[in-house]
Amino acid sequence: MALTPRTALLAVAGVLLVAFVVPSRSGIVVVTGAVVLLALVDLVLAGSVRQLDFARADARATPAGTDTMSTVRLGESVEVGLLVTNRGGRRVRGLLRDAWPPSAGAVSQRHPIDVPAGERRRVKTTLRPTRRGDRDAYRVTVRAYGPLGLAARQGSYVVPWTVRALPPFESRKHLPSRLARLRELDGRTSVLVRGQGTEFDSLRDYVDGDDVRSIDWRATARRQGVVVRTWRPERDRHVLIVLDTGRTSAGRVGDAPRLDHALDAALLLAALATRAGDRVDLLAYDRRVRADVSRAGPQDVLPRFTTAMATLQSELVETDHRGLAAAVALRASQRSLVVLLTGLEAAVVEEGLVPVLGPLTRRHEVCVAAVADPRIEELARTRGDAPSVYAAAAAERARAERRRVTSTLERLGVTVVDEPPDQIAPALADTYLALKKAGRL
Repeated sequence: MALTPRTALLAVAGVLLVAFVVPSRSGIVVVTGAVVLLALVDLVLAGSVRQLDFARADARATPAGTDTMSTVRLGESVEVGLLVTNRGGRRVRGLLRDAWPPSAGAVSQRHPIDVPAGERRRVKTTLRPTRRGDRDAYRVTVRAYGPLGLAARQGSYVVPWTVRALPPFESRKHLPSRLARLRELDGRTSVLVRGQGTEFDSLRDYVDGDDVRSIDWRATARRQGVVVRTWRPERDRHVLIVLDTGRTSAGRVGDAPRLDHALDAALLLAALATRAGDRVDLLAYDRRVRADVSRAGPQDVLPRFTTAMATLQSELVETDHRGLAAAVALRASQRSLVVLLTGLEAAVVEEGLVPVLGPLTRRHEVCVAAVADPRIEELARTRGDAPSVYAAAAAERARAERRRVTSTLERLGVTVVDEPPDQIAPALADTYLALKKAGRL
């Protein structure tokens, strides 16, 4: 049972009546009894919340109750429908609260309802999640008012539903330009080039500037002029994207953790490599496997990647690099491009990553991609006062250590991509295209 503000106003009117009209004990009893009686009558006449049935559905799908989850990209909105059925004999008129956690971003959780006996009504709650991952509905609370609006019946129910917020894939805007470069590289819009590890494509006449090593002497002997071979990058290569979900991925760069920027870069690379005809797998690891996507068809790569990435969170543990190398070796039986999205902290790289790189670089092409903090560059340029000079000195030291780590990795045969958040995704895609062009895949 719940009382409404009307009951309070009625009680105040009763107090004034007693004070100015019948200022006596009997007046108090009569007025109090009248207020209580009216509230009880109103409560009896209110519709029964126990006779309500609930079923959820994504507002974009029908019928209700056929699924338990909605998916939406972070930054976008989704409507979750709630079907309310009144099995009772009285109309249920009142207020419904569809409660969600704050990070689900419910635009409005309170909805007026009016469900006649034997009928059903649908209410919609618009959600705009503010974080990746799963957000579960809390409970549905219904308050059914009586005809006088003095009292209400109230009940709460658990109606399960989950909204999964997927990575936003903001780097998708860079995909068309990289696909155009891929078409050029693949020979659709420009002359094909010769590169180590490329596949023979066709023959054509020699023109000035062609590499003499591409001349096909046997074909030339059978023709009037000089003939050269054309080449195209090998297809059906294997690309393994490895996400380090250890503690270094939890550091915030800009307005998001490093892990979120790494996810965006991984999605762009996966989309580009899939269009290039390569097979792309995903591994997320810290001390154990957090996500593993393999053998996905070309049409399933992005859906499966985004679903696996949605619930990934940084773990506040040191990454087991030996275990990570073993997991890579298990999933990459042939020569592959292994892209490791991790940090470039000197102690972590030199003590954990460098000792396990030898076997990996001998068998695979290895690329290490890291998200740089643009704030360090800003601090390094500041010289206004003594505190800023000390901050600039610390920033310069951090930059020097990062350059040293990069140099160490490059001496081991690793390709390093170290860019700020807004550049890491396109830079990694460009590195993939450069490796493809050079025939190193």
